[in-house]
Amino acid sequence: MKTVGYAAHDSNAEMVPYHFERRALRANDVAIEILFSGICHSDLHTVNGDWGPQPYPLVPGHEIVGRVIEVGPEVTQYKVGDNVGVGCMVDSCQECDQCHHHEEQYCRVGMTPTYGAPDRVDGTITQGGYSKHIVVREEFVLRIPDSLDMAKAAPILCAGITTFSPLRTWGVKEGSRVGVIGLGGLGHMAVKLAVAMGAEVTVLSRSTKKEADAKELGATGILASTDKAAMKKATASFDLIIDTVPVKHDVTAYAPLLDVDGTLVIVGQVGPMDEFMSVPLLMGRRRVAGSLIGGIKETQEVLDFCGEHNIHPECKIIRPDEVNDAFDVMAKGDISHRYVMDMSSLSV
Repeated sequence: MKTVGYAAHDSNAEMVPYHFERRALRANDVAIEILFSGICHSDLHTVNGDWGPQPYPLVPGHEIVGRVIEVGPEVTQYKVGDNVGVGCMVDSCQECDQCHHHEEQYCRVGMTPTYGAPDRVDGTITQGGYSKHIVVREEFVLRIPDSLDMAKAAPILCAGITTFSPLRTWGVKEGSRVGVIGLGGLGHMAVKLAVAMGAEVTVLSRSTKKEADAKELGATGILASTDKAAMKKATASFDLIIDTVPVKHDVTAYAPLLDVDGTLVIVGQVGPMDEFMSVPLLMGRRRVAGSLIGGIKETQEVLDFCGEHNIHPECKIIRPDEVNDAFDVMAKGDISHRYVMDMSSLSV
């Protein structure tokens, strides 16, 4: 299948139109015309080579919403015309204990990311959603609920599941006290989801300048990390803190905010962290943990949850030829929305 997308050809180059071919359908494959593709901060890190050398040319994108245009003969869950999505992974071994537990992201032999990794069957490099079409095995295709706006659903497949999974894993429910560090693309979704679960949610930030935004999303307000008196007063006031900060930082100041047996979950920074003091952890049986996206079953759960509760990410819709401008904005700092590309202007 001939298609077109936007690709980076090296770590210093802007993304440019790139014509390439998708594989012919295997028996269990679904071919999708991509209608909307979200832009994730991790796309920026990947194409820049921040996480190591990349197999350029590279088409990023793992927040994909589209429509089925063809299915293989063994496909049973989808048919032509269905509204579907593809998230951060497109394959796993399907045989290990983690895959059997529906946590393919922790596959013992490694899941296959949506872009930049060898295909498990033929070894070709996977290419992502900044393109007109994609071919994915049935088990890694997700159903988009009719109640969701297709133009705004794509970021749920990364930002949504990345924050939903720890909320579910650590049992957030009615009355839970949740803190969210940062109000960017991940943080604003964490707030919306936790509020819908019945939690009392507070945003943690360097200042209170985004307090109106936080309250509009359903949070009680903002706790400024630079306000020492307010931070001390908030000691032991959270059951769970979701840390969405995407750069190296120190979590020492936030640990005392956790109650006994409370957990701070890192979902933003991939890489080195500053050293932190162990005293607050020891004195309150507190813990620092990490969480990586979620499995396919749980990703479908967050899509259905968002459909049921009318939760959509805050999105700015752009054309594919504006992707480099979006990358520039993301590189300069925190933004409180997700960029989503309307792929209708791409033609093969």
